[in-house]
Amino acid sequence: MAEIIRMPKMSDTMTEGVVVAWHKKVGDTVKVGDILAEVETDKATMELENYVKGTLLHIGVEQGHAVPVDALIAIVGKEGEDVAALLNAGAPAPAGSSAAPLEQAAGTAAQPTAPAQALAQPPVEALAPADQQRIKASPLARKLAAEQGLDLRRIQGSGDNGRIVRRDLQGQAAATAPAAAEAIATPDLSAWLNRPAGQGESFTDQPLSQMRKTIARRLTESKNAAPHFYLTMEIDMDEAVEARQRLNQNAPVKISINDLVIKAAAMALRQHPAVNSSWLGDRIRQNHHIHVGVAMALPEGLVVPVLRFADQKNLVQIATQTKEYAGKAKEKKLQPQDWEGNTFTISNLGMFGIEAFTAIINPPDACILAVGAVRECPVVRNGQLSVGQRMTVTLSCDHRVVDGATGAAFLQSLSLMLRDPVSMLL
Repeated sequence: MAEIIRMPKMSDTMTEGVVVAWHKKVGDTVKVGDILAEVETDKATMELENYVKGTLLHIGVEQGHAVPVDALIAIVGKEGEDVAALLNAGAPAPAGSSAAPLEQAAGTAAQPTAPAQALAQPPVEALAPADQQRIKASPLARKLAAEQGLDLRRIQGSGDNGRIVRRDLQGQAAATAPAAAEAIATPDLSAWLNRPAGQGESFTDQPLSQMRKTIARRLTESKNAAPHFYLTMEIDMDEAVEARQRLNQNAPVKISINDLVIKAAAMALRQHPAVNSSWLGDRIRQNHHIHVGVAMALPEGLVVPVLRFADQKNLVQIATQTKEYAGKAKEKKLQPQDWEGNTFTISNLGMFGIEAFTAIINPPDACILAVGAVRECPVVRNGQLSVGQRMTVTLSCDHRVVDGATGAAFLQSLSLMLRDPVSMLL
């Protein structure tokens, strides 16, 4: 018997998926474990494995289209098997199927019959709002028609599906203006209509990716639900910069400033467990493990792979895993286990020259650390002016979980470790 293949829930936050590519076509024989398609989730592009042996009888979603989780996307069964019953059972009723046609809803059947001449030249005032809305015309064409007193119903559109566009209005003033409007002088818009194409306004609408949709939803929820407050501190990075240079002389992988920040933050979280917590509505969960999420920028948005037990890793392990995650993120090969379970997040824009910024808390964390660039600046040491390395960090805190003094104490510990990197190796 044929079976329905449904869109699986591939991540904890996934609500719909986009079929990027089908690897099988209708009529192909498939076995358990075959890759049917590639699906773009809110976090990555993943392979969809088949779990039914048979023939691919039906594909229910085209490449590039999105469907909600649990929606029918394919049917597999015996060759030649009728799938009509499954399609009827697996597909929702068309939206608005019980609604009457627009013309009936507007009551056109009850409207009195008008003489043919009157129908041919109705006055502008006779147009009902619903009729105006059903006319297919571009916004610019509507604007110009209103300025010239033109009746769009008398103009034949040359755009897609008969849509009226700007060029259709040229030379139409005398032919289509109602008699009542003919006596009104209209401005000469020939210069506007015939202006060079490069001088007009333009835009491009970009469709939302699954990742961007999820980012928008989750961060909006975070900003609206969590009462954010911010703590900013400038950290002396002289010793950290020097230590990094010495470490990279012998390290098997290049250690970055961000790797040092991750290690210092993980150790500071061990000292301040309240910062390593989550708000659960009716209780606060204080996590005993330290899983640091590291925000990474992609063209589609941000991904936050997680360094698990970051406080127990050395700098080489942190640097290696961070670089591995960055490569997988660019290739959209991150898996759910790579991005789930964060207890604290770090977002670093220092490599872009950003000196300071504030970040939105990444649920379910109670805090996120925004890291700016290390910069040379004048500093005073023992009453003498000199050049020093400084870095600005800002801790965004959920005030339901973390108080100001708690967040400040965490930043003090972070600063002490970066000012004395040897302490992180003990």
